[in-house]
Amino acid sequence: MATNRKAFFHYAIIDIFEAGIVLSGPEVKSLRLGNVSMEGSFARVANNEVFIHNLTIQPYEFNHVEKTDPARTRKLLFNAAEIKRLIGQTQIKGNTLIPLEIYFKGSWAKIKIGLAKGKNYMDKRDTIKKRDMAREVNREFKGNFKA
Repeated sequence: MATNRKAFFHYAIIDIFEAGIVLSGPEVKSLRLGNVSMEGSFARVANNEVFIHNLTIQPYEFNHVEKTDPARTRKLLFNAAEIKRLIGQTQIKGNTLIPLEIYFKGSWAKIKIGLAKGKNYMDKRDTIKKRDMAREVNREFKGNFKA
Protein backbone atom coordinates (compact mmCIF):
# COMPACT_ATOMS: atom_id res chain seq x y z
CA MET A 1 0.00 0.00 0.00
CA ALA A 2 2.76 2.46 0.89
CA THR A 3 6.55 2.48 1.15
CA ASN A 4 8.98 4.83 2.83
CA ARG A 5 11.46 5.43 0.02
CA LYS A 6 13.52 8.00 1.89
CA ALA A 7 14.22 5.57 4.73
CA PHE A 8 16.87 3.67 2.78
CA PHE A 9 18.59 6.93 1.82
CA HIS A 10 18.64 8.57 5.25
CA TYR A 11 19.23 5.41 7.33
CA ALA A 12 21.31 2.25 7.24
CA ILE A 13 18.81 -0.55 7.92
CA ILE A 14 20.21 -3.08 10.40
CA ASP A 15 17.24 -5.42 10.78
CA ILE A 16 13.63 -5.63 9.57
CA PHE A 17 10.62 -6.73 11.63
CA GLU A 18 7.03 -7.43 10.57
CA ALA A 19 4.20 -6.42 12.88
CA GLY A 20 0.46 -6.08 12.89
CA ILE A 21 -1.02 -2.64 13.38
CA VAL A 22 -4.11 -1.78 15.43
CA LEU A 23 -6.54 0.21 13.26
CA SER A 24 -10.20 1.16 13.37
CA GLY A 25 -12.60 0.17 10.57
CA PRO A 26 -12.57 3.46 8.64
CA GLU A 27 -8.77 3.58 8.89
CA VAL A 28 -8.52 0.19 7.20
CA LYS A 29 -10.73 1.37 4.35
CA SER A 30 -8.69 4.52 3.95
CA LEU A 31 -5.47 2.47 4.01
CA ARG A 32 -6.82 0.21 1.26
CA LEU A 33 -7.31 3.36 -0.86
CA GLY A 34 -3.66 4.30 -0.25
CA ASN A 35 -4.37 7.43 1.83
CA VAL A 36 -1.33 7.08 4.08
CA SER A 37 1.86 9.07 4.63
CA MET A 38 4.89 7.75 6.50
CA GLU A 39 6.89 10.97 6.31
CA GLY A 40 8.29 11.84 9.72
CA SER A 41 6.93 8.73 11.41
CA PHE A 42 8.87 6.60 13.88
CA ALA A 43 8.25 3.85 16.43
CA ARG A 44 9.05 3.71 20.13
CA VAL A 45 8.97 1.04 22.82
CA ALA A 46 7.08 2.07 25.97
CA ASN A 47 5.86 -0.17 28.82
CA ASN A 48 6.81 -3.34 26.89
CA GLU A 49 4.61 -2.25 23.96
CA VAL A 50 5.59 -0.73 20.62
CA PHE A 51 3.80 2.35 19.31
CA ILE A 52 4.11 4.16 15.99
CA HIS A 53 3.98 7.95 16.05
CA ASN A 54 3.13 10.46 13.28
CA LEU A 55 1.85 7.85 10.84
CA THR A 56 -0.81 9.81 8.97
CA ILE A 57 -3.83 7.89 7.66
CA GLN A 58 -6.27 10.34 6.11
CA PRO A 59 -9.91 10.01 7.25
CA TYR A 60 -12.13 7.82 5.11
CA GLU A 61 -14.30 10.19 3.09
CA PHE A 62 -17.53 8.19 3.43
CA ASN A 63 -17.27 7.74 7.20
CA HIS A 64 -19.80 9.93 9.02
CA VAL A 65 -19.94 8.08 12.34
CA GLU A 66 -16.46 7.74 13.82
CA LYS A 67 -14.04 10.71 13.82
CA THR A 68 -10.36 9.82 14.32
CA ASP A 69 -7.21 11.89 14.47
CA PRO A 70 -5.19 11.21 11.27
CA ALA A 71 -1.81 11.29 13.05
CA ARG A 72 -2.75 9.48 16.27
CA THR A 73 -0.38 7.06 17.98
CA ARG A 74 -1.14 3.47 17.01
CA LYS A 75 -0.11 0.24 18.72
CA LEU A 76 2.01 -2.32 16.87
CA LEU A 77 1.55 -6.02 17.54
CA PHE A 78 4.86 -7.79 18.24
CA ASN A 79 5.46 -10.96 20.21
CA ALA A 80 7.25 -10.73 23.58
CA ALA A 81 10.62 -11.99 22.32
CA GLU A 82 10.73 -9.38 19.56
CA ILE A 83 9.83 -6.60 22.00
CA LYS A 84 12.67 -7.63 24.33
CA ARG A 85 15.07 -7.60 21.40
CA LEU A 86 13.83 -4.18 20.29
CA ILE A 87 14.26 -2.77 23.80
CA GLY A 88 17.90 -3.87 23.82
CA GLN A 89 18.63 -2.65 20.30
CA THR A 90 17.00 0.78 20.66
CA GLN A 91 19.01 1.56 23.80
CA ILE A 92 22.17 1.57 21.67
CA LYS A 93 23.03 5.16 20.77
CA GLY A 94 21.98 6.13 17.25
CA ASN A 95 19.53 3.25 16.69
CA THR A 96 15.90 4.02 15.96
CA LEU A 97 12.79 2.27 14.65
CA ILE A 98 11.29 3.57 11.41
CA PRO A 99 8.45 2.25 9.25
CA LEU A 100 9.51 0.90 5.86
CA GLU A 101 6.32 -0.42 4.29
CA ILE A 102 2.61 -0.89 4.99
CA TYR A 103 0.78 -3.68 3.20
CA PHE A 104 -2.02 -6.20 3.54
CA LYS A 105 -1.35 -9.87 4.18
CA GLY A 106 -4.66 -11.50 3.51
CA SER A 107 -7.11 -9.25 5.28
CA TRP A 108 -4.64 -8.12 7.97
CA ALA A 109 -2.80 -4.80 7.80
CA LYS A 110 0.92 -5.33 8.37
CA ILE A 111 3.83 -2.95 8.72
CA LYS A 112 7.56 -3.53 8.23
CA ILE A 113 9.61 -1.75 10.87
CA GLY A 114 13.32 -1.27 10.32
CA LEU A 115 15.89 -1.05 13.06
CA ALA A 116 18.02 1.72 11.61
CA LYS A 117 21.07 3.85 12.25
CA GLY A 118 21.23 7.33 10.73
CA LYS A 119 23.66 7.98 7.88
CA ASN A 120 25.96 10.96 7.86
CA TYR A 121 26.57 13.28 4.89
CA MET A 122 29.41 11.22 3.38
CA ASP A 123 27.45 7.96 3.58
CA LYS A 124 24.59 9.61 1.67
CA ARG A 125 27.02 10.81 -1.02
CA ASP A 126 28.38 7.27 -1.36
CA THR A 127 24.83 5.96 -1.80
CA ILE A 128 24.21 8.47 -4.60
CA LYS A 129 27.53 7.57 -6.26
CA LYS A 130 26.80 3.82 -6.18
CA ARG A 131 23.31 4.35 -7.59
CA ASP A 132 24.67 6.50 -10.44
CA MET A 133 27.38 3.96 -11.27
CA ALA A 134 24.85 1.11 -11.34
CA ARG A 135 22.63 3.17 -13.66
CA GLU A 136 25.58 3.78 -16.02
CA VAL A 137 26.49 0.08 -16.09
CA ASN A 138 22.89 -0.89 -16.86
CA ARG A 139 22.77 1.73 -19.60
CA GLU A 140 25.98 0.35 -21.17
CA PHE A 141 24.83 -3.28 -21.14
CA LYS A 142 21.33 -2.51 -22.33
CA GLY A 143 22.35 -1.73 -25.90
CA ASN A 144 25.05 -4.45 -26.30
CA PHE A 145 22.83 -7.54 -26.38
CA LYS A 146 21.61 -8.59 -29.83
CA ALA A 147 19.59 -11.73 -30.47
